[in-house]
Amino acid sequence: MRVDLAAYNNRWYKPGHLVKRWLWYLFNILLFKTSLFPIYRFKVFILRAFGAKIGHNVIIKPLVSIKYPWFLEIADNVWIGEAVWIDNLGWVKIGNNVCISQGALLLSGNHDYTSPSFDLIVNGIVLEDGVWIGAKSIVCGGARCRDHAVLGAGSVTAGELLPMGIYKGNPAVWIKQRDIKEKA
Repeated sequence: MRVDLAAYNNRWYKPGHLVKRWLWYLFNILLFKTSLFPIYRFKVFILRAFGAKIGHNVIIKPLVSIKYPWFLEIADNVWIGEAVWIDNLGWVKIGNNVCISQGALLLSGNHDYTSPSFDLIVNGIVLEDGVWIGAKSIVCGGARCRDHAVLGAGSVTAGELLPMGIYKGNPAVWIKQRDIKEKA
């Protein structure tokens, strides 16, 4: 058996009304993804208008791309760095005090490489409170990063990162416990 992309069919996947998707694509290109508007509150306003659930004190840097705001939940005190791509074909939930560093990718869609028609697979992503996703890291669908876990720069995960763990590599492996020191 060989892959036959002509047989690919994702008609089952309904991410939202066509008009809503086209409006978001337009807003995303003209007002959201641009580096001309570094006004964080304006970006949060646009995301909320398109159905995202966004908390307080959310910083969204320039050139951030979000596939479908209506599949996005962001809690309080979240930083999203330059050129982050949230390709949320499925639900992405980001907890309080999360930092997603520059160029990170959150990819909730994938393909079944065992299927001749390369079927679409959609799995959500959860980043719990205090998580730090390092620059140029990739978080794949089905991943759950538990409280205060760290995914080091350039690392890849599709699984579970345990609380307070520091992970690194491709695939990411546990390196050591995270130690958050008290302020003096």
